[in-house]
Amino acid sequence: MPQSIFAPSYYQATATPSPACPALSGDISADVCIVGAGYTGLSAAVELGEAGYKVVVLEAETVGHGASGRNGGQICTGFSSGQDKIAAQLGRDNARKCFAIAEEAKRLLVDRIRRYSIDCDLRWGYLHVLPKPNRMDGLKQWKDEWDDLGYTDTQLLDKKQLEERLGASAYHGALREGGAGHFHPLNYCLGLARAAAEAGAVIHEHSPAVEVDTGSRPFVRTAHGKVNARFTIIACNGYLGRLVPQLYGKVLPVTSYIIATEPLGENRARALIRDGEAVADTNFIVNYFRIASGTRMLFGGKASYTTMEPAQLAPQMKDSMVKIFPQLRDARIDFAWGGYIAITHNRIPDCGRLSPTAYYAHGYSGQGVALAGMYGKLIAEAVRGTAERFDLLSRVRHFPFPGGPVRVPLLAAAMLFYRIRDALS
Repeated sequence: MPQSIFAPSYYQATATPSPACPALSGDISADVCIVGAGYTGLSAAVELGEAGYKVVVLEAETVGHGASGRNGGQICTGFSSGQDKIAAQLGRDNARKCFAIAEEAKRLLVDRIRRYSIDCDLRWGYLHVLPKPNRMDGLKQWKDEWDDLGYTDTQLLDKKQLEERLGASAYHGALREGGAGHFHPLNYCLGLARAAAEAGAVIHEHSPAVEVDTGSRPFVRTAHGKVNARFTIIACNGYLGRLVPQLYGKVLPVTSYIIATEPLGENRARALIRDGEAVADTNFIVNYFRIASGTRMLFGGKASYTTMEPAQLAPQMKDSMVKIFPQLRDARIDFAWGGYIAITHNRIPDCGRLSPTAYYAHGYSGQGVALAGMYGKLIAEAVRGTAERFDLLSRVRHFPFPGGPVRVPLLAAAMLFYRIRDALS
């Protein structure tokens, strides 16, 4: 039998103790019903709860069960799409406004960690590393674009400079950011849940929505209850499925996998990543890694467009890690897990209204650690009547992924193409 991608993770093993939230039972009323207790939904719950709204959050599993509690913990800059795709749709000036929103997303995350005393091992520093020697011009263009946008905390590193920081010879240079970093994603999510509860929001775990009505009298129904609300917010991301037919096909769940080694000790960990920065390569199918809590290597990647689980997840992921860090060949793997992120066709998050009473945001395309919380805040602003920034982002047009029986085979073939391109280019 394959190892389940939902096996216990390093994050679950080191999570801050939090009280369980009872499942919904019976019919209740609220100002706002939020479906999904991840970064988007909980961020909106914090904002609306503190503004005096009666908020109910429904979670199919437990807080942070989805990508918000399973991701690589890497806090990224901007959008996965880059600026050009946004500018092509919204114009250069509006694209700059979008980048400013993405920068605010990181500041919002820091502010909440401080304000709510969330213990989540926040660290700064991020290396975008080159697997091929012929791509340095691309990193220079990336830096120039960020410089033009006013984000200047970056530095180009040649191979020698990089190898002073990284105990791997597989890479040929890097772009370093000081304004990006990493943290414990589940503990941050649990901290948001506590902040939402302190603001008056009620969270119901093990309460999967089975019906969402987005009309003039909206409601969300579960197997054992119903929430009647003035507004609904759909914040399910890669776990949405067919719950809301209007949104099916607008995002695609992509499986990403992570392993965590045994504790390596401070000296050995520093020999791998000297300054404890987050690292990701520049391939289309990304490998990403970091040192967690100062001692364990967390190594992620091997994305899959199918939902089929690998038969030997830990050994396969360790093989990928050892290709970069052969000195970890003897390291024990203590945890191996995965989960679904959601991508859009153009790699720009998708948000909007299904009706005057129903909002949604999803499809952060690998950069939701910061962006998801910001989109939740913007939805809350819109519910409260200040929708300028939300409306700007909702103007981005999105093509649906092709549906039907050929969807998975076509996308799996596309993934194979990009794996081959990464290997040969």
